[in-house]
Amino acid sequence: MPKDFVDLLADLQEEEVIKLTKQRLEAGEEALAILDDSRKAMEVVGDRFAEGKYFIPELVYSGELLTQITELVKPYLTRPAESKRLGKVVIGTVAGDIHDIGLNIVGFMLDVHGFEVYNLGVDVPPQKFVEKMKETSAPVLGLSGFLTLAFDSMKETVEALEAAGLRDKMKIMIGGGQMDDEVKKFAKADAYGKDAMEAVSLVKKWIGVK
Repeated sequence: MPKDFVDLLADLQEEEVIKLTKQRLEAGEEALAILDDSRKAMEVVGDRFAEGKYFIPELVYSGELLTQITELVKPYLTRPAESKRLGKVVIGTVAGDIHDIGLNIVGFMLDVHGFEVYNLGVDVPPQKFVEKMKETSAPVLGLSGFLTLAFDSMKETVEALEAAGLRDKMKIMIGGGQMDDEVKKFAKADAYGKDAMEAVSLVKKWIGVK
């Protein structure tokens, strides 16, 4: 079933995907497993975009499908018992990039795990990140990017934080389709998270939550 689900979602078959999501939940499958399969499907969508088989409309539509799946899955995910939030995290897709699929999965997973998330959305200029980090005093910043042009935007964002005297007060992670450890070094970030669960693990480690 997971393979069928991944294929259907990657092929943007809305009716079948939603039906299968409901069936999996009703059968008692782990909500996190469904989200993980969704992530795998989004990787296929990203590959097809990179290969020129999918374009911006398909990316946008896949994001809308993911939102629908997320809404169905939400009631089945358990939040930590603590009423107090574990810590603040600011996330956003850097300037010039409008990709928000991975960004929203990360934001959702951080929220589910008890963090206070400030999601700035897409195409966020460096100064907006600087202002939000000043405003929230969040100890962690997550920079998302899907396109190669995001490399420079990430570096410019980190440099803007350095210029504002904020860089040493926070940890910065990057993530997204074309991102890896080499981009992490180029952008002068602290870590690269290959998926949403790794992002959650990084934030827990940095904030000191087990």
